Amino acid sequence: MDLFKTANGRVRGVRACADVVAVLGIPYAAPPFGADRFREPVPARGWARVRDCTAFGPIAPQSARLPGSPVWSPGDEDILTLNIWTPVAEGGRLPVLVWIHGGAYTFGSSAQPDFDGTVLARAGLVVVTLNYRLGFEGFGHVLGGATAHPDNRGLLDQIAALRWVRANIAAFGGDPDNVTIAGQSSGAASVACLMVMDGARGLFHRAIAHSAASPCYTRDIAAATTREIAAAAGCPATPEGLASVTPQALVTASDRVVDDYRRDPASGSRHYDPSLYAPVLDGDVLSTDPLTGMASGAAREVDLLVCHTTEEYWLLDAVGSSTKITTWEQLVRFAEDFGLPDGLVAGYRAALPDAPVLDVYLAVFGDLLFGEYSNRLAEYHARAGGRAFLSRFDRRRSGPQGVVRAWHCADIPFAFGNVDIESLAFLIGGTPTPADHQLARRMVRAWADFAATGSPGWPSLDNARGHARTWSTEDDPVDYGSPAIRALWADADFPVLRA
Repeated sequence: MDLFKTANGRVRGVRACADVVAVLGIPYAAPPFGADRFREPVPARGWARVRDCTAFGPIAPQSARLPGSPVWSPGDEDILTLNIWTPVAEGGRLPVLVWIHGGAYTFGSSAQPDFDGTVLARAGLVVVTLNYRLGFEGFGHVLGGATAHPDNRGLLDQIAALRWVRANIAAFGGDPDNVTIAGQSSGAASVACLMVMDGARGLFHRAIAHSAASPCYTRDIAAATTREIAAAAGCPATPEGLASVTPQALVTASDRVVDDYRRDPASGSRHYDPSLYAPVLDGDVLSTDPLTGMASGAAREVDLLVCHTTEEYWLLDAVGSSTKITTWEQLVRFAEDFGLPDGLVAGYRAALPDAPVLDVYLAVFGDLLFGEYSNRLAEYHARAGGRAFLSRFDRRRSGPQGVVRAWHCADIPFAFGNVDIESLAFLIGGTPTPADHQLARRMVRAWADFAATGSPGWPSLDNARGHARTWSTEDDPVDYGSPAIRALWADADFPVLRA
């Protein structure tokens, strides 16, 4: 019987396969509702009997976004849970990898099929995935409530999970002194924030960031968003007013505000891909943005592995979550709305001479939100004396609906080794090929080696320059991180996004 003892009580897992046990839905903090709503997470209560942990816990309040993903139900309050995959036969203490899911700080969960940790556990890791508060519950700014209702509650949830891991992971065969945090998109940005947060110091030793999302918001921007959300929810923008409406009402209000931005071409940068929530530079929980913190050497003791895809934003266009740009005039307006440097769009046009305007827009937007920001995370970390490894995912193929690009999220099934999951066929373009399986094995090995030793298998950056590993099934992959494209961003500062 697969039983484990935690500080809160004993738990029972389930065999994910013959040699891996999955222990799912373990509470790491109490339900963040009622008197604990909009507050720091508090420890979970203990239990006397063996807790059956054979199914994922409830997800955080959110709209349904991903086909086949779990749906949040009002009343499901025990949302701060984590999941563990651990090898059965391994002795001693194994490296631990803690995964933080993405989803624009608004949707997603640890229950997504591509985050199954079985393959990585078989590669010699103890894998942890977790849920945390999203949307207004996790990242909304509560006006006038800074002391009792801190900003960045979703990040505080992640820290609470890491503290749980430090206290309990040895019971599952993991080494609390060899913990790697990893994430993708807003999960990768969370990783970058944790690297520079005093409250997370010492809870992990290495970090993996795939396609880190760039924006952080000032308190002024976050406060303006709160007023919009409160107006849409029909409540006062006060701690009492916000607490008087249900989580579902705030999710619905957020969706209404997003829709208003999408419909209004004069609404500035949020018109193109409205993201209402991001880490808030509150001067307390998060005192600096990740790039500034890394440039100052705040995280130089943490080894960093960075990856981004070469065609990030094509996914957002394919799923209809981004405004279409079809004329050069619209693209110029886009650059103005984001405050991009003069000449950047013209430089992309010259670098991509045969590309239609939509493709130029997607290339610029992908680098703005993910690609260039990811490059800088690695380079700034290296420049400040940290060890940083950079890689790019450039695998593409023809699928039933045409070319499947090296787009946002496409690298994650490969890094987890989960390319055979049917529901992920859209991301990778159908049934995986033998070359896809070989690529997945190489990426799993790189993650496992980095978590174990701090080296993924290629040289680290040296003085902010150096080799970047390209992940591809092709013999001669395209290196989209070319000097010509990179040079176009020389005059752009991050964070450049503004509401």
